[in-house]
Amino acid sequence: MGNSEVPAIAVRGLRVVRGRNHVIEGLDLTVPAGQVVGLLGPSGSGKTTLMRAVVGAQIVAGGTVEVFGEAAGSAALRRRVGYTTQAPSVYPDLTVAENLRYAASILRVDGERVGATLADVDLAGFERRIVRTLSGGELSRVSLAVTLLGRPDLLVLDEPTVGLDPVLRRDLWTLFHRLRDAGASLLVSSHVMDEAVRCDRLVLMRNGAILADGTLPDLLERTGAADAEGAFLHLVDQANAAEKGAVA
Repeated sequence: MGNSEVPAIAVRGLRVVRGRNHVIEGLDLTVPAGQVVGLLGPSGSGKTTLMRAVVGAQIVAGGTVEVFGEAAGSAALRRRVGYTTQAPSVYPDLTVAENLRYAASILRVDGERVGATLADVDLAGFERRIVRTLSGGELSRVSLAVTLLGRPDLLVLDEPTVGLDPVLRRDLWTLFHRLRDAGASLLVSSHVMDEAVRCDRLVLMRNGAILADGTLPDLLERTGAADAEGAFLHLVDQANAAEKGAVA
């Protein structure tokens, strides 16, 4: 696992532009190693764009993004960073086991990891199922299993619990905490505010900017809210009021 003295993620002045739309403008973020950091916010807030920048898959207009002290997307990070997208990243015409064995061969990890990883995501017994026959939640868990195979130091997970029932969501968060306790760092996006209680730290985003960055108790104390959703809404109202005041 990575050196905990070096930040897992260091973003400075990040700018992302699509056409005339400034998706992210001057964003700064530091994510310490060895934590589960929740990236929360509504759809369209810039969460996926930021995550793509972290894994080196996003064209940026300015700023720097480093992972464990290396430029995001560099060859040195290929084995150290795992990324699960919202869209499934597996082959639909192969079985679950075939998908994982193929990924294991690319990652050069022991094929015995396949069974253990499927058990981690509660897919033991699904080895012979053709991927296209799976439900949406099962499909997302196969993608997550592929990401977990190489035991990366940093896991970047974009909405990994979407479409899952409460029991599976709980079990996945238990797995995330177990990975953290083993030394991994996790950046997990969600638009479900009640998942905030499961994170060591929260980064709240809106319109490509960070509204707040801290622990849940800190955010509740700062806003006087009773829960994460209330804190987020309070911060949004503050931001809206400031924007209106600036225009006036």
